[in-house]
Amino acid sequence: MNKKLMVIMLVGSFSLTGCSLSVSTVPTSAQPAAPTLTFFSTESPTFIPLIVSETPASVPLPTDIAVAVPTATALPPVSTNANTNTNICTDPQVPALIDSLKKAILNSDGPLLGSLVSSNGMEVRYFRNGTAITYSADQAKFLFETTFEASWGAAPGSGLEKKGSFHEVVVPDLKKIFNTPYTLHCNEIKHGGASYDIRWPYNKDFYSIYDAGTEQNGNMDWHTWVVGIEYSNGKPYIYALMQFFWEP
Repeated sequence: MNKKLMVIMLVGSFSLTGCSLSVSTVPTSAQPAAPTLTFFSTESPTFIPLIVSETPASVPLPTDIAVAVPTATALPPVSTNANTNTNICTDPQVPALIDSLKKAILNSDGPLLGSLVSSNGMEVRYFRNGTAITYSADQAKFLFETTFEASWGAAPGSGLEKKGSFHEVVVPDLKKIFNTPYTLHCNEIKHGGASYDIRWPYNKDFYSIYDAGTEQNGNMDWHTWVVGIEYSNGKPYIYALMQFFWEP
């Protein structure tokens, strides 16, 4: 065998040995395990949709839930008329209401006065046939402070127009009667005699606060303030104030 042939045989033998080593997958102490190769595809991957349950299987689905829905009749209606279950002439709340009015007037307590006024307002007449001025409960809170001048009508006898704020015109006469030994009369306008027809212009309940006057003046200086009273949710409130006295 010539030398050239021997060289070719030796090279082939080494090549076969290398090929057998490159595909071995069994590691030995001298030979590490062959790495696992990862191949990437240029094609778009296929996505498998993931289904997520909105309610865990361990939690049962709720049954129908009852929800309370308020209605327009959930609250009792506010009554602005006399309480048919209450006799205004025997109701102890009414003298207490008038006593609170007295405190409000004598102490110039606006918030207290406002709390006594009906939700429909309080109509005030300084003269029986004069101007009727209505104040809301909120406005009544400031009647001892406001300087707003109102026209209360023509004074009996002189015919002169009476102008001024509530605390300048009305309050002094209310203070006067509350500082005398007055009497209370239910649904009756108590008076000491008059040259005119005395009547209550409202078809509602009222109390009169009556001062009989003095003997030296022949009781002609009698004085009456009438308080119109109506109920709301079983509680009395003032809806009107009106004055009567002797007129020439």
